[in-house]
Amino acid sequence: MGDGGSLVLLRHGQSVSNAADVFTGWSDPPLSALGVTQARQAARTLREIGVRPTSVHTSLLRRSIATAEIIADALGRGWLPVQRSWRLNERHYGALTGRDKRAVAAESGAETFRDWRRSYAIAPPAMADTDAAALYADARYADLPPDARPRTESLADVRVRTLPYWADVLRPLVLAGGTPLVVGHGNSLRAFVMHLEGIGAADVERLDIPTAVPMRYRLDRRGRPVTGPEGRYLDPVSAREQVRVGPP
Repeated sequence: MGDGGSLVLLRHGQSVSNAADVFTGWSDPPLSALGVTQARQAARTLREIGVRPTSVHTSLLRRSIATAEIIADALGRGWLPVQRSWRLNERHYGALTGRDKRAVAAESGAETFRDWRRSYAIAPPAMADTDAAALYADARYADLPPDARPRTESLADVRVRTLPYWADVLRPLVLAGGTPLVVGHGNSLRAFVMHLEGIGAADVERLDIPTAVPMRYRLDRRGRPVTGPEGRYLDPVSAREQVRVGPP
């Protein structure tokens, strides 16, 4: 029997850029071999608990798309309706995109590096004109208005672009008894969790989202989550193994 009336959030499996420890953002690497394994494990977790998604929602990036496809197929639900949106994309890391994190940390210093990675309101330096032009020449962004094409983003910026998707698409589905599965990214999901759990700007800097560990939120009739933070993860052991304590 389905597990209707809940929101399932999942960060994609490890990408090859995650494995290489570089800033990924809106660049589009595939899943690593480990990432494929993680996606299959996420499907097993959902199946064992009895969660049956009624729709699938991904970003426009293939690590999100591939993870969602692996899970839907493993659950025998490859026929589910799918929506893809740029609003679910990872945070845009601007000029840091594709750069080795250790090299950036050595150049910028520990405090600036931490602010660029974890702060709520501070964005990295903007992407260069030529790099931005190449990124937005991609057909998937052809209909994206110029003012919706970031050159860099803070988590605050990500929250502004993701919350309309929650309000206009996901919340109505859950309140109607559906179980949308959102396969997003570390920062797009941090924005959702921040909103759902009422986490403040200072505390969200300590929030880390592990790869491919499903999270579930049930809502009351007013659309407020009834699952506390301690019940966020459907596989808490895997979540604890991945999540670091305190700011990285």
